[in-house]
Amino acid sequence: MSVSLTHYLSQNLDQDEIGKAVKDTVLSLCNSSKIIAQALSVNGLTDAQFGDQIGGLNADGDSQKALDVLADKAIIQEISNYPVAAYFSEEQDEALLLDKNGSLIVCVDPLDGSSNIDNNLSVGTIFSILPRQAELFEPDYLMADALQPGKNQLASGFFVYGPQTSLILTTGNGIAGFILSGDDFVQMEWQPSLQESSDQFAINMSNMRHWAPQARDYIQKCLDGLEGAFARNYNMRWCGSLVADAWRIFRQGGIFLYPEDNRQNYHAGRLRLIYEANPIAFLVEQAGGRASDGKTPILQIKPQAIHQRIPLIFGCRKDVLNYELHHSNKP
Repeated sequence: MSVSLTHYLSQNLDQDEIGKAVKDTVLSLCNSSKIIAQALSVNGLTDAQFGDQIGGLNADGDSQKALDVLADKAIIQEISNYPVAAYFSEEQDEALLLDKNGSLIVCVDPLDGSSNIDNNLSVGTIFSILPRQAELFEPDYLMADALQPGKNQLASGFFVYGPQTSLILTTGNGIAGFILSGDDFVQMEWQPSLQESSDQFAINMSNMRHWAPQARDYIQKCLDGLEGAFARNYNMRWCGSLVADAWRIFRQGGIFLYPEDNRQNYHAGRLRLIYEANPIAFLVEQAGGRASDGKTPILQIKPQAIHQRIPLIFGCRKDVLNYELHHSNKP
């Protein structure tokens, strides 16, 4: 018999008030995911051009697509009914204050991979739930709560909008996968996990000329195959969507690499620490893998700004450790 997400969350979170608040918030995010999935299902029709750029740039300097904005609004509408003190989004310049009595901080990338909207490829929503620590209901204090290290997360996960609308979730006690069936998310028989090592890597090879020596050296050794230092034949995968690559790695293993490089605005990495790296890293570690910036475990890094960018390397534990070894041995 299939286990519903509601039942799963009740078993894991109903022991105290903060757990119940997390459960309600995750379910509210599920409601918003249904709205986003429905919009994607009609994208391209006359009145549903959701891949079009609208307005200017978001807080991170990326162009906003119509679906980026729709997704952000759908999430705000749903979580506003639950105990969320403040909402932080890649699409918002600053904190959005919601419930003065709320016990949670929610950080979201409303639509990861939005450049793929019109290509009929998988995109997703990534979220992180943190405990509220500030007593005062003021922007500066709640912003400090959003800048907690990732190890403080109460839950994280991501939705994938593709052939299925699916969810990978952790509440800090293991990891589970769910599929939207009818109007409910139900648990998959598959248990997400990461083996110690694998023979796949995911990276955008077109940027190789911009990489630092350690990244070029690591990938070259992967490409050298059985005759090379790693003595293994590797396959390369790259979806252009973080959630799609992450789902595949949870399914098949491997390592995902988005290192820093020498292009303008890429020197400190490209992915966002609190909206992307932290929630993915929490999931990865719960699945037995490892996530770092190439040197330091992601969950130990104290964010300095709500839109801070960072390199992100995650996947099978030994593969990530091997990359870190290359990082430490190169200038």
